[in-house]
Amino acid sequence: MTDVLDRRSFLSVAAAAGLPTALAQELWATPPQAPGEAVEPAVLSRAVTKEQLIAAEAVLGLNYTDSERDLMLQSVNGTITTVEKLHSVPLPNPVVPAIHFDPVPAGSSAVGQPLSTSRANAARPATPEVPRSETDWAYLSAAELGRLVRAKKVTVRELTERALTRFSQYDSALHCVVTLTRERALTQADLLDSEVKRGVFRGPLHGVPYAAKDLFAVPRYPTTWGSPLYKERVIDETAAVVERLDRAGAVLVAKTSLGEFAQGDVWFGGMTRNPWNTEQGSSGSSAGSASAVSAGLVPFALGTETLGSIISPCTRCGVSGLRPTFGRISRHGAMALSWTMDKVGPIARHAEDLALVFDALHGADPRDPSARTLPFQFEPSRPLSGIR
Repeated sequence: MTDVLDRRSFLSVAAAAGLPTALAQELWATPPQAPGEAVEPAVLSRAVTKEQLIAAEAVLGLNYTDSERDLMLQSVNGTITTVEKLHSVPLPNPVVPAIHFDPVPAGSSAVGQPLSTSRANAARPATPEVPRSETDWAYLSAAELGRLVRAKKVTVRELTERALTRFSQYDSALHCVVTLTRERALTQADLLDSEVKRGVFRGPLHGVPYAAKDLFAVPRYPTTWGSPLYKERVIDETAAVVERLDRAGAVLVAKTSLGEFAQGDVWFGGMTRNPWNTEQGSSGSSAGSASAVSAGLVPFALGTETLGSIISPCTRCGVSGLRPTFGRISRHGAMALSWTMDKVGPIARHAEDLALVFDALHGADPRDPSARTLPFQFEPSRPLSGIR
């Protein structure tokens, strides 16, 4: 190919490919390597040698001549130089790649995408009786706990302290919690109790304790992603799903375990266990959330799924999980494993609870361009005969 790009054409092509302007300008300013020209050692930090090529040939079952290897070294090391320049551009987790294109300016809601939606109402049966045992308390649904709070038969602080106690009691067997958010939870509980006294209720989840997978950022608490590399790392932002559950009145009591970097059920604290068989792992990677819900530590928890990380641990631990359609729930403040596949969803023991939590979470968020507001209808009284 003999055509040569001028600077304007090169920058246009680079922009279309999604390269940052600063990087494209840097690449244009770097003269192309001429055939036979040695790779500049000052730029390349880990040049591949001919011996390494020979070793790679043995692994791949290939065989080249020395002259072919000389030609390959120029190309391979040139590629490594380009990759190192790409890696020198800081791209922290919150930076969304160019997977969505919209003419609306950043920070605005897309046309036809309201940020708030009407909320579905839960079925309103009679308020349940106050449980007599701690086990009965542990296995009430989120909807039932919310009705007890509304009827003033229990305080939010009592529910919060029960959940914190159960985590402390059973985590040594389950390894399902990374961090208890005790101070945050108790402060929030007291605020919600003061609202109850004034007759203010935020919705059916008012006062209900829950847990969130430890890839959601919460200020003042570590967000570890299950890795010892980030055991002490604190991200000073609040994940969108935590913000929305705060508004709904739910109380975050714990950040639950996940396999390291959202892979499997083994994290730096060990293997998260299935409460029904503690010799068995909880499966991954929403392992801690499914384990905690199954053991009655909280009525619901938040998980994420890329390729089965809600469905798999729910199957293993015998609980219900909702893996929503991509784009229904904002992923702002969550670890990105795959920007085009990650979904956030609730885990619970009851379908009604999944609906209530999803209703509080879904909808557009300008910080996650993939999030969309679409209708959601929850009809708990609808007969199963009319559903397919």
